[in-house]
Amino acid sequence: MLVLLAFIIVFHITSAALLFIATIDNAWWVGEEFFADVWRVCINNTNCTEINDTFEEYSTLQAVQATMILSTILCCIAFLIFVLQLFRLKQGERFVLTSIIQLMSCLCVMIAASIYTDRRGDLHRNNKEWYSLTSEGRYGYSFILAWVAFAFTFISGIMYLILRKRK
Repeated sequence: MLVLLAFIIVFHITSAALLFIATIDNAWWVGEEFFADVWRVCINNTNCTEINDTFEEYSTLQAVQATMILSTILCCIAFLIFVLQLFRLKQGERFVLTSIIQLMSCLCVMIAASIYTDRRGDLHRNNKEWYSLTSEGRYGYSFILAWVAFAFTFISGIMYLILRKRK
């Protein structure tokens, strides 16, 4: 049972780490001479422009930023609640609250990655002065980590729903 508990804790911490990296790092859309994410656009690794309200489709990026941050916060809260429930739940009860919060985190990261997937083309097309080189780009590792984090948070949310407290 201790091995299962250790696995669940490591799995949850890995999910949180993936969310932090996907949210913070600057590699949602990359190419040979540039990289861009939901916070800034960098050309030649030196010329970086912070994304602000002068960008068209800025509200789209704000939605992605907000849901990724919310997902990360919910994942951390779910971990703290899980630790508290380890000591407070009676034997045989399920970790339902932890599961609900973790599944909400899963939903938020899915929404963020889906919005970015759908609206990326319009964002780049409408902001040609910043995204002039981005037509030759591809999705970067932060974007991929966001989708991996979605899978991890979903799996851990289901694990918490199934898991019962034992001695």
